[in-house]
This record gives sequence, structure tokens and C-alpha cells, in this order.
Amino acid sequence: MTSVNIVVVGAGVIGRAHMAVMAQSFQCRLSAIADPSEAAQALANAYGVPWYATLDALLAATSPDGVILATPNALHVPQSLQCMAAGVPVLVEKPIANTVADAQKLVQATQTHSAKVLIGHHRAHSPIMREAKVVIDEGRLGQLVSVMGSAMFYKPDDYFTQAPWRREVGGGPILINLIHEIHNLRMLCGEITQVQAMTSNAVRGFAVEDTASITFRFASGVLASFMLSDTAASARSWEQTSQENKAYASYDDEDCYVIAGTMGSLAVPTMRLKTYGQAEDRSWFKPYQSSTVALEREDPLRLQMDHFIRVIQGVEEPLVSAHDGLQNLLVVEAIAQAAASQKTVRLA
Repeated sequence: MTSVNIVVVGAGVIGRAHMAVMAQSFQCRLSAIADPSEAAQALANAYGVPWYATLDALLAATSPDGVILATPNALHVPQSLQCMAAGVPVLVEKPIANTVADAQKLVQATQTHSAKVLIGHHRAHSPIMREAKVVIDEGRLGQLVSVMGSAMFYKPDDYFTQAPWRREVGGGPILINLIHEIHNLRMLCGEITQVQAMTSNAVRGFAVEDTASITFRFASGVLASFMLSDTAASARSWEQTSQENKAYASYDDEDCYVIAGTMGSLAVPTMRLKTYGQAEDRSWFKPYQSSTVALEREDPLRLQMDHFIRVIQGVEEPLVSAHDGLQNLLVVEAIAQAAASQKTVRLA
């Protein structure tokens, strides 16, 4: 099979992660890098591929099979539109855009041009998420009732000194980290219709929150409570429990989600399952049937790349569409609004 030529625009942390995945793939090859920095030029030399300062220059000189946009958020929409105009499939890193209005423009353009656009919510490709969704879809938990979730971790001080914008409005964990969790919750429980939120900056004292408590209502009636903090010395986060990113210390006895239904509950990512055998057995006085859902861990970034290749080839539709990216951003903005107003915010 002919190798698919993919270019990466943006040579930051996530751009380099995509390049590393491609270096191990037999199905695709990194064919160029676009980024104005000297470090990106050196990286292109190291990979032995052409370097371009801009996406404009790259598209004028080459005809890639696909583009990965790992650029700053404000560039996602205009650069995606450039790729669409050139007829090139694109993987856009999350979030889809800086604002809901810009995201809506991209969704509309995707529909108008029937463009192949995949949003980079890589956890959607995780075997953990796949197996959790199978358990739910098979009805092993009964009718879903509630979810308890957390993303609690401690960001070191140099995280903020290296990028002072992270101390300001727009740099807190709601906008930086929570969007990953939103997509996971939507995958497992469906669309979110209402949110409530409280925030605090009592620990760091920055202009932006360091901790948030959030409540969700889903269209199905499921309720979820979620604790988010980048100053909590806790291992109850996806990064520290999933074992998918080796850059983080990992704890296989911790969970970040507990999903409960009328017949049982599933803890994620340990995949510990507790269920009643029969409906008539349900009582807190009676024991559960306890088991662990079998799981083979794989790198979701690699699985996402394999999927993007199939999207380019026209074999599959994007697992995370531009519409999904918009929905995730809508929820994040609603949370920020709910925290500021101290009112319930309803999503259309």
C-alpha cells in the first residue's frame, strides 16, 4: 500500500508528538514541517523533510495527502479553511477554535465543502473509552443514572513561569484541560443540556481559577458531578491513571470516573465492574458480582493517526467531527458562563 504523505503545521509539543508517531508508522510518512521557528527548521533537517515558515508557503510548494494542524488555537479555523480550499483532509488539534462563533464557521464550511476534518480529541481513540462504551451500550449497567468524575493534578510552578498567559483569564484548567473530559463524558453519556459551576483561585491567587466544581445534566436525564483542579496533589486524573502517556507518573489503583446505572457501576480506567445478576437482587444489603473488564492498552495518538489515514483514504468518517468539536467548546463556554453568573446555563 502506498504510504500517505502527511505534513505537520506547528512544531510545538503536540506537533512533535504527531511526528514521533509517524516516524514509527508504515502507513504514512512525514513529508514536510511548517513553523516559523528556528527549532522547527532544525527539526525538519533532523527528519530529512522540507521546512516552510508558513502554511501558505507549504501549500504553494507541495500537495500533501493530509495536514495536521498543531498551531495556536486562534489559527485553527483560518488554517483549516485554507486546507479545505486546497482540497486537503485535515486533523485539527483541540480545541476546534478559540470561540464558538469561529467554530461554527468551520462546521458550516466543512458541511458546504464536504471536507474531511478530524478534531484531535485523541482520547476518543483510547481502548479504555472504547471498552467503557461497550459496557454501557450492552446495558450491563442498566439505565445510566450518574457519573462522578475528576481531573485533579498538581501543575508545578514553572508551568506558569514559562508561559505567564496561563495565569490570566483564558489560561485556567477549564479552558486548557477540561475540554478533554467533556468529550469523554459526551461519548459515554450523550449530549449535555445544562451546567452549573463554582470556581476558586484561593490557592494560587491568579486571575484565573485553579479549582472548579461542575454539575452536568445530560439529555437522557443522567447527572454528573466533576471536580477539576490543577493545584490538588491527587492522582485522580486521566493522565495519571490511564497509563497512556509515559511522561506522567501512573497509579493503577486510582480511577478518574465512576459510571453508575440501575444494575451496576464501572470504574474507569481500572475497569472494575460491579453488577447485580438479576433485577430482583438489587439491594444495598446484597453483594455485587465483581469483575474487571479485559483491556489491551494502546497509544491513542497512534490509533488516532491510523484513523486519520483511513479518513484520508475515504474508508472511514471522522470519529470526532467538527460538530463534535463545536459541541465540546459550547459546553466549556457554558461552564465558564455558569461559574461567572452562579446560574444554571442551558445549552441548545
